[in-house]
Amino acid sequence: MGYPARLQFSAVSGFFQHDEEPEGPQFRATTTSNLGLLALKSHSRDEDVQKTEWEKFHDRLRQLNHDGVTKYKLFYVIRHGEGHHNVKEAQVGRSEWERHWARLDGDNTSIWLDAHLTDKGKQQALAISKFLDNSAAQTGMILPRTHYTSPLARCLETTRLAFSAAGAAEGVKVIVKENLRERLGVHTCDKRRSRTWIQENYASYEIEHGFTEHDELWKSDVRESLEDHVLRINRFLHDVFENDEEVVISLTIHSGAIRALYAAIDHRDVWVSPGAMVPVLIQAETV
Repeated sequence: MGYPARLQFSAVSGFFQHDEEPEGPQFRATTTSNLGLLALKSHSRDEDVQKTEWEKFHDRLRQLNHDGVTKYKLFYVIRHGEGHHNVKEAQVGRSEWERHWARLDGDNTSIWLDAHLTDKGKQQALAISKFLDNSAAQTGMILPRTHYTSPLARCLETTRLAFSAAGAAEGVKVIVKENLRERLGVHTCDKRRSRTWIQENYASYEIEHGFTEHDELWKSDVRESLEDHVLRINRFLHDVFENDEEVVISLTIHSGAIRALYAAIDHRDVWVSPGAMVPVLIQAETV
């Protein structure tokens, strides 16, 4: 599962509060006002004092990308809203979930095979939409024009609800990427539906080349290792930095995928709440 070492990725700290939030499961990051953007020190006497902090940040981002061969992209990282599998795990506890329930398709009250959002999860996704609309109007925060999403139902649905207004803009696209999936294997909530199902239910979404009709990656008896998950995320980052010219991008992914992303870029191991959006600035250096 290796990948040619063309680029090396790392998190760039110092711009957002999220970069210094506590690590581990005792803390869960949430969507914060202004995404926790820190005030920038002016590098020029002539800097327009009327600019918002977001406008200043985007000026800085453009300058960083103009100055050298290192590439920088800002990712709005979204953990999908609450799914039915999250509810069941909370009911039975992590240990019992891992031992028994995660291997089943559901129980007599709900199905969590490729779990859908709960009503609460849908409201969490709609809250992101409202946050984005307000932030763009009031602070000058640039909305992403490329949205990458895991092909699992809870992420597809979160993306649709979170970007329902922004997605109508010309040139905005949603791309379904296999490499953004949650940790593969054993847990039925992480087994995806068919390509045909995705096309029929999300017709406006672009499905990446090579995406198979049926899930050929999920195995009922083998759970993907963190190391392999990190390599999979690394392949995704190579793809984006080499082929997408946008510098502000959104990802709709999973708790485990976020942790794998953070491991891939040497970011603090900050856990993210369901339905939350956090900012991550990533640089790519040629090696």
